[in-house]
Amino acid sequence: MTDLDQFTQSLARNLRRLRTERGFTLDALAARAGISRGMLIQIEQARTNPSVGTVVKVGDALGVSITTLLDFDRGPAVRVVTGDQAVRLWSTEAGSHSTLLAGTEAPGPLELWRWRLMPGEGSDSDPHPVGTSELVHVTAGVLTLVLDGEDHPVPAGASASYESHVAHSYRNDGPEPVEFMMAVSVPSA
Repeated sequence: MTDLDQFTQSLARNLRRLRTERGFTLDALAARAGISRGMLIQIEQARTNPSVGTVVKVGDALGVSITTLLDFDRGPAVRVVTGDQAVRLWSTEAGSHSTLLAGTEAPGPLELWRWRLMPGEGSDSDPHPVGTSELVHVTAGVLTLVLDGEDHPVPAGASASYESHVAHSYRNDGPEPVEFMMAVSVPSA
């Protein structure tokens, strides 16, 4: 089974379980997430590889992190996620990518990401629920963080924190790859 197959199967299994536990019909969850009922059915039946944006919308609508949607193994109080268990959720042919490293649900969804943006590339993000915060720490290059249409350059060695309930994006306007870590904290539902 490939990583993509594992991702699709885990997402389908966990989405069905979480939707049922919360008492949402397909129509209700689709409306709450802002996606079509047909897309939700395809995800639950593991017949599609949804975009990161779609997975984030579904997670937000359910009040859970992407980590919970991908894998619900409840284990000991300390959960070690090895490098080969991290999930790459977005990539481009040029080599840009984002990888979900780890996440937790207490008190609300909290996710840790590693990003790489190649020169001239970027990634747009839909607004998250009110109360969502993000922290970024740039380890290489200069990240251009765009928040509500305003550019904020964040150089290597610097960090930024912001509320991400508005449209936002990440860009690399420089000649070198940009690498950064990001933590996303979503309020509990």
